[in-house]
Amino acid sequence: DGMVVSEKVKSNDIDVKIPKSELEGEEKGAEEEHPRESDSTILDVSSDYPRDKHISIQRHLADLEKLADLREDEKKPCPLCPEEKFKACYSHKLHRHLQNLHWKVSVEFEGYRMCICHLSCRPVKPNLVGDQTLSKMGAHYHCIICSATIVRRTDMIGHINRHVNKGETESRFITVRAPKSSYKVVKESATDVQVLPNHSTPQKTDSYFNPKMKLNRQLIFCALAVLAGERKPIECLDAFGATGIMGLQWAKHLRSSVKVTINDCNENSVTMIKENCHLNKMKVKLNIREKDNDETVGNGEENSDTIEVTKMDANVVMHLRSFDFIHLDPFGSSVNYLDSAFRNVRNLGIVSVTSTDISSLYAKAQHVALRHYGCNIVRTEYYKELAARTVIAAVTRAAARCNKGIEVLLAVALEHFVLVVVRVLRGPTPADDSAKKIRYLIHCQWCEERVFQKEGNMVEENPYQQLPCDCYGSMPGKTAVLLGPLWSGALFNTGFLRRMLLEAVQYGLDEAQSLLKTLICEAECTTPKHFSTHSPGDENKQEECGVYIRTPNTSAESYLVHGKRKSEEVLRSTAKRQRPEHSAEHPPFYYNIHRHSIKGMNMPKLNKFLNYLSEAGYRVSRTHFDPMGVRTNAPLVQFKTVLMKYSTPTYVGAQAEGPVHLPGGIHVGEEVPAATVIKVQEGELAQDDKAGVATAVFTQSYPTHCAAD
Repeated sequence: DGMVVSEKVKSNDIDVKIPKSELEGEEKGAEEEHPRESDSTILDVSSDYPRDKHISIQRHLADLEKLADLREDEKKPCPLCPEEKFKACYSHKLHRHLQNLHWKVSVEFEGYRMCICHLSCRPVKPNLVGDQTLSKMGAHYHCIICSATIVRRTDMIGHINRHVNKGETESRFITVRAPKSSYKVVKESATDVQVLPNHSTPQKTDSYFNPKMKLNRQLIFCALAVLAGERKPIECLDAFGATGIMGLQWAKHLRSSVKVTINDCNENSVTMIKENCHLNKMKVKLNIREKDNDETVGNGEENSDTIEVTKMDANVVMHLRSFDFIHLDPFGSSVNYLDSAFRNVRNLGIVSVTSTDISSLYAKAQHVALRHYGCNIVRTEYYKELAARTVIAAVTRAAARCNKGIEVLLAVALEHFVLVVVRVLRGPTPADDSAKKIRYLIHCQWCEERVFQKEGNMVEENPYQQLPCDCYGSMPGKTAVLLGPLWSGALFNTGFLRRMLLEAVQYGLDEAQSLLKTLICEAECTTPKHFSTHSPGDENKQEECGVYIRTPNTSAESYLVHGKRKSEEVLRSTAKRQRPEHSAEHPPFYYNIHRHSIKGMNMPKLNKFLNYLSEAGYRVSRTHFDPMGVRTNAPLVQFKTVLMKYSTPTYVGAQAEGPVHLPGGIHVGEEVPAATVIKVQEGELAQDDKAGVATAVFTQSYPTHCAAD
């Protein structure tokens, strides 16, 4: 019973008594009203629609006075107060009472005033003294939309705002979508979508649209465009449509190459997706029954401008249908949908996962990461790459349960999301190979050196020996923690990224182009000045996941057909080439140059420092995870040695600009002893053993004394 209105209010008769049973039912309905406020839809519980508004809801103060029937020669009671609270009085006193105690504290909405009501619509619980029950009736407001009773004025304002955000602005107990005039049309990549005014607030709107995720949508579109070039047509699924912006972009730009299915479990979202399809001149295909699935999937006579819109749970639609491309972008973590995604995805298809639960992935809520991903993580300097490897590990385990392996094509972790794109390799052998790449990480909490634990199940006597640093021997207590399990393989596929860049250039996706160039340099572990749009190898021999990639010089026998290879011989021959060369993989993780800076010294420019490391014989590149991060295969000690050599003193006049000259016994690439003290002209450089980091401190005022930390 959702409506809390007494018989006294319905008849506008003050003297009508309310039966006790009705009061108990109304109190129960009022208590049940609050948890319903968070629901996305409000059920219709009334047969006679529309209903009259409550007497406390009026447009003008004069309308409220008419209810009291003010007369100068007669005493009249207040229509909104019981006689126990406010006794009958003459018109001048009743006028002041209505104006000050009811009208001035009202809540306004679309020309109506919801005045405070003291009637027995919402009785309070009885006190210890039963006689005081009638004298303390609960003051409350009546909602003009759903007739709920709210006690506080601030809560009433928030309650009305939630109705407005959901588009419920006209009637009681019935979900009414917002009028067309309140819609806002947003354009992105030549695609128009209608959104509600609160489109940027998740869980409070049926049309969640985040403009900050534009780069995410561009990357996913490029990945789909690359897959569409391998086999046509491909069936792709946007499991969480919201406004349908992503699926509309796929269908509008790729046309006949894709068959798009947009799904959402919310009825209002499905209605808005259909309207957005018509807005972009796309035809909407009605929801297909399960028994007709096979016939529809094989039908090749469909219009290329047709989009299928379904209203189902994401797990259900992925269990019922097979797809070549699946994109998961739920609110928060996507671990609840991974098993369904890999159950029916076709061989050599692509699954892209966008995770927005960054509070747990970025180690701000470590207990949530352990609960969702089964992974122990802490806050580190490389926390973004740690988040990406955590998601990939969960994806790998879900794929392995379905006897499928993965190859990571792309892993991006930015401020608002973590995006992982993987290719699916069917079979137990790829599943076993992928599962073996899930390993634990040993992380030193003093110097932040890190290394993946060695393969094997044998217990090691001293696992600290695997770390390159000597913090365990020089620092008291336990210095390292075990993180994971994490994905230890590569995060990027260079050939796939290059083809994504070509698609981004073709469709004019400027934001994705700059990021993809950075990712290609990061995948090849090279500096931007060595970047080239052409692959260093022969183009007609590009290989990915054991499958030849279609290039202008590739024979037609290596092309992919819809869901299958042309012959079993080709499949067997390519399976032998499935293992990528580990020597070409980029180094795992990166170092932040500011985190390891030397006290009292000015660091070199980042690009110059990259050249210095490269000249020292190490692989080096920048990383998109951190603008000041350096991805290199150099150990941390060598990293700091090069940084120390090319740093300059902070104090002006103490030393001319230029690199710090190390003594003859120490060279770049050698480990610096902990007790080494380097003299520089008038000052000295002292090793700072705090946190296991060798830092140099320049002292100008004390030429004969070594500065101590």
